[in-house]
Amino acid sequence: MLEERETAARVRVEGLREEVARLAGVLEAAEIELDRRVIAREELVDALAASAAGTAAVTEAETAPAPASVPVPGSVVPAWREGLPVTVLAPDYQRILGVFDERLPAGQEPLKAREITAGLGLETTSAKVEGVRSKTRRLAERGWLVQEMSGAFSVGRRPVAVPDAGSSA
Repeated sequence: MLEERETAARVRVEGLREEVARLAGVLEAAEIELDRRVIAREELVDALAASAAGTAAVTEAETAPAPASVPVPGSVVPAWREGLPVTVLAPDYQRILGVFDERLPAGQEPLKAREITAGLGLETTSAKVEGVRSKTRRLAERGWLVQEMSGAFSVGRRPVAVPDAGSSA
């Protein structure tokens, strides 16, 4: 009778292991889909912001400048220029730059997205890492950071040319 119960328990354990393996595959596929959708949304926001920037340039020439507002999550990352404070960035981007301030004394190796994610105190799941990588890439594109050939990021602010910034049409 004990052998029958042991066999039944062993069959149940094997069935549960198979279910866990199946669910792990489903979870991985869902994380990949989430990553793709996060990146697509961010790219769309960038494209719309670039389009709106062209329209806003004409409007700004006709109106008085608005007072500076507090950055909100999801706001556009401005191109870095001398004298521009970190406080113009949304809180998530400020936190990413804070990781570099804490972790990178002069001469230390650049950080990978997974290391930045851990430095932010987030889980290092692929979804979180890709979200941080996307934001860090955006900071590099705007001159706040430098993206190395290896895909790692380092501190090194540099001015970035903004398309159509000089046109006053």
